[in-house]
Amino acid sequence: MHTKQLIDLENQYGAHNYHPLDVVLSRGEGIWVYDLEGKKYLDFLSAYSSVNQGHCHPRIVEKLIEQAKKLTITSRAFRNDQLALLCKEVCEFTGMEMMLPMNSGAEAVETALKIARKWGYTVKGAEKDKAEIIVCADNFHGRTTTIVGFSTDELYKQYFGPYTPGFKIIPYGDADALQNAITKNTIAFLVEPIQAEGGVLIPPDGYLKKCRQICTDNNVLMMLDEIQTGLGRTGKKFACQYEDVTPDVFILGKALSGGFYPVSAVVSKKEVLGLFTPGEHGSTFGGNPLACAIAREALKVLQDENLIGKADELGQYFMEKLRTINSKHIQTIRGRGLLIGVELKKEAGGARRFCEALQEEGLLCKETHEHVIRFAPPLVIEKNDIDWAFERIKKVLESLD
Repeated sequence: MHTKQLIDLENQYGAHNYHPLDVVLSRGEGIWVYDLEGKKYLDFLSAYSSVNQGHCHPRIVEKLIEQAKKLTITSRAFRNDQLALLCKEVCEFTGMEMMLPMNSGAEAVETALKIARKWGYTVKGAEKDKAEIIVCADNFHGRTTTIVGFSTDELYKQYFGPYTPGFKIIPYGDADALQNAITKNTIAFLVEPIQAEGGVLIPPDGYLKKCRQICTDNNVLMMLDEIQTGLGRTGKKFACQYEDVTPDVFILGKALSGGFYPVSAVVSKKEVLGLFTPGEHGSTFGGNPLACAIAREALKVLQDENLIGKADELGQYFMEKLRTINSKHIQTIRGRGLLIGVELKKEAGGARRFCEALQEEGLLCKETHEHVIRFAPPLVIEKNDIDWAFERIKKVLESLD
């Protein structure tokens, strides 16, 4: 079938909960993807940072095939020969002590919320059913009914109430607001070290470190959602390392599988995840041997190919080049590693039209929060590829009326 036929079919039979660019992709390799007609595009979104290792990385493909021929799922009713090894390797990678594997990022966030509440009641001594978790304005932690209830984006939450109680929203980047919001029933602070979906918003220097101290002083769990920012995307293992901060709980996903399979995880000290007892939480697919084998190889690729250091080096290079663009449309450019946002002025007419123009030039990216273009290529990108992309970005930003 041709592109238009498939787009028409999707519009007819698929729920309209996304607004994708009208390109139908059928193949991917490294940083490149190809549409049905064979046109080649540089992927500058990386499936929202799921393919940090690049599309169809051959080592992960080989591991997937090898494991798929042996055993794909056992459920957690039985043990499998991949789960324990993944738990160990993720704990070593994060410096934590215990891991609970799930599937989607939203599931991992929900898992973290549950265990935080149990910790709050059984360890901290919060009043029964009155635990509070503090979150930030402009957050994005997923789309379940509980999570959208503490979003500040009306599009995400309207028509989906009533909302789950127990959440308090404060401004992002304001550590004093965190201090002032804490009560005797505050059990956790859930925050993104960089708000990727919010428009690649980076908090002031020292913010995370100050929040870490506030949480420690008040016996509050610091839970970092590094689903998009972790695993090398920002030029370090985790974005919180820019301030030498270690949370009580890491929430991971996306690139944990190299984009091959839904794999997420909650990772913490034993005093937190160790509180779960059999039957309190679970997932049929979470921790299945296929997922674990894929995730183990995805982690190895990140480290063996020095993709984290590469993101740091090439991210700085790319940011320097972007700042040379002379465009009346650009408000500001911000980012860390290969997670970069170009915020456009309101009079630019929205970021969508620039993304559509870049698609015509052979580069795929996506707008976020209407006025921001997000650039997040796979970490396997090379300097000459960035140069290639830059020329097209410069052309579009400088020439589009």
